[in-house]
This record gives sequence, structure tokens and C-alpha cells, in this order.
Amino acid sequence: MIFQLLKKTLHLKRIFKILTIVFMTFLLTVLTQIGGILLLLSILISIKVKKKIHWSILFIVFYTSATFIFVPIIAPLFGRERVSEAINLKPTNFATIVLNRNYVRPSLNAILLHTAKQLKNKGIQLNYLDANFPFINRFPLLPHLSHNDGKKIDISLIYEDKMGNITTKQKSRLGYGVFVAPTAKEYNQITYCLEKGYFQYDYPKYFTFGKINDSLVFSIKGTKLLIQTLLNERQLGKLFIEPHLKQRMHLYNKKIRYHGCHAVRHDDHIHIQLK
Repeated sequence: MIFQLLKKTLHLKRIFKILTIVFMTFLLTVLTQIGGILLLLSILISIKVKKKIHWSILFIVFYTSATFIFVPIIAPLFGRERVSEAINLKPTNFATIVLNRNYVRPSLNAILLHTAKQLKNKGIQLNYLDANFPFINRFPLLPHLSHNDGKKIDISLIYEDKMGNITTKQKSRLGYGVFVAPTAKEYNQITYCLEKGYFQYDYPKYFTFGKINDSLVFSIKGTKLLIQTLLNERQLGKLFIEPHLKQRMHLYNKKIRYHGCHAVRHDDHIHIQLK
């Protein structure tokens, strides 16, 4: 009886272990594209060397080496490259780089660099958010609906302090989820979408990873200048921002489009994409 109970317990532990590996593989693939396969490789090698090296150590070595050395070398074979960094072109959150969500097509990289160069003398820093994974078109970069071909990237809004001085700081640790809500006089697309049943429309508010810099306010002049500079780029196809912010900044360019209720609200960031 005791033997059968121990055997059943060991069997359940093995099933739980397998399910845990499957879940971790799936999660790492969704978050980083390459993490899942590197996890499996680490576990297999650890088993082969009879666990003389723990799989977690192997995974850290493999993932770090791949992310910062090998992936940037291989990605151009798939038509993508890392977003370049300049003095005033930076990731809003370092996690974007660690998770391999900072790859774009060379022409989009050129737009970012040229825009950053033009904004440098204006005291504005271009902070970018999620772009695309390094490999394979149509591989989803969740939770985004369209960041799957190297042509898209999100950019942070510009903020200023109480004295009206433009800052590089943000209001969310992750870069998403702290919204610039419409005023009573502005069209409220958010309420419209939520009332139509698109419950996901404002879900980024749950993924801020903490709100910061509460004293900062949305910079109309800074964000408008950023958008106008981007719109001057010939290769730019579309720019998404919430309708009430478009109204507030008096922007009328035909490249500025509405993303639809099926997406998420865009009053915490700007989305741009190539033609």
C-alpha cells in the first residue's frame, strides 16, 4: 500500500514537472521568441551531463549570449536589426532589449535615427517601447496585434514638469498604461469602445508595473513636435494616437489614423509603422 502511494506520488511529481516545463517554454516563447527553445536546450544539456551543471545556469548563459551577441548578428538575415541607440534615442524600459522586442526593418530604424537627430536640438528625447521580435514574419509579439513584420514600433509620449520644462521621464515603469484621458470637451472614444463591449480597450492600465512621476503632465508642445517630425518622413505609412489627443494637438495629417476598438487605447503611447 505504501509502495503504491509512493509510486503514485512520484508519478504525479513527474507530470507536474513536465507541465511546468511546458508552461515555462510557452511563456518564454511568447515573451522573448527565443527563450523557450533555449530553455529546452539548457534542460537537455543538463540531463546529458548528469546535472553537473544546473539547467538554470546554462539558460542564463545561453540566453544572455544569444540576446546580446548572436541574435543581432543573425537578425539581418531576416530583414531586421536592433533599434539603434543615439544620445536621444533610448528604450523607455530596458526590458524591451532584454526580451528581444527591439527589432525593426532598416528603413524604420533610419526614420527613428533621423527623427531623433532632428529633435536633439529641441531638447526632446525619443523613447521607444515595443517594436518586433528579431525573426520570422507573422510571429506574434503579444499583446500587440500587428507587431509581427518589423514595420511597427511604439513610442512614448512626451511629458513636462509643472514649470513647462520638457523631460525624458515617464509616468509608468513599463511605459504603458498611464493614460492622458479626454476632457469633458473632447470626443471620448474610450467610453464608446468600452460600452460597445471591447473590454480589452483599456487593459494596459493593469500592466504599468508601477506608476511614477505623478507631478509630470502631458506635453502638448513636445508630443506635437515629435509627431510632426515623424510625419515628415516619407517612408512613414501610418501613425496611431487616440482621437482626443489628435484633437487637442490640432493635428490633421492623413497619415494619422484611428486604430479601432479591437486594439487598445493609444493615449499612453504613439504607434508608427512603415508603408
